[in-house]
Amino acid sequence: MHIDIKHLPQMPDEEQKRYLYVAIDRATRWVYLEIRRSQSAKDARAFMKRVEEKAPFKIQTVLTDNDKTFTGRFTRAGGRAQAQRPPPFDQECQTHSIEHRLIKPGKPQTIGMVERFNSRISGVLTSRRYTSGEDLEQTLKRYTWLYNHHIPQKALHLQSPIAVMKAWQTKRPELFTKRVVNHTGPDI
Repeated sequence: MHIDIKHLPQMPDEEQKRYLYVAIDRATRWVYLEIRRSQSAKDARAFMKRVEEKAPFKIQTVLTDNDKTFTGRFTRAGGRAQAQRPPPFDQECQTHSIEHRLIKPGKPQTIGMVERFNSRISGVLTSRRYTSGEDLEQTLKRYTWLYNHHIPQKALHLQSPIAVMKAWQTKRPELFTKRVVNHTGPDI
């Protein structure tokens, strides 16, 4: 699972900008996202907890960048930090026996899947003018639903993430914690 945070533009009805937390499964390209008010370690932990709750499969490994939101393993200068209490995000991962790996500093391409998805989100953000934060949030939720259920992915042999997940569940049911359900398509 690759996880990253994207800054969202501040909408006219908002007093501060918000942040888009994005998680994408490496095997199926399934995406889960949430909009949060801050880029704090507390919000990162809460997001990881929600990803664990929403994912229909067992998460084994999470890969993030080295931002202080996710880790306290590095100092501002980039050196190793002294071993202290694990950061909140690591604590949440440990609670669910999830390994938290970090990319090499300065190598964002390591979490390229989530970076590419964030580029798609940038395209959605520039495709029209949003009247409010709620308008923006609903658009992102609709896009994610379409992406997961109906947009064929070249890397998945032109299948949607949910279709691939359903096939995996048939072959390897022990990897799943919930039944995967595909919803009917949008009206055209």
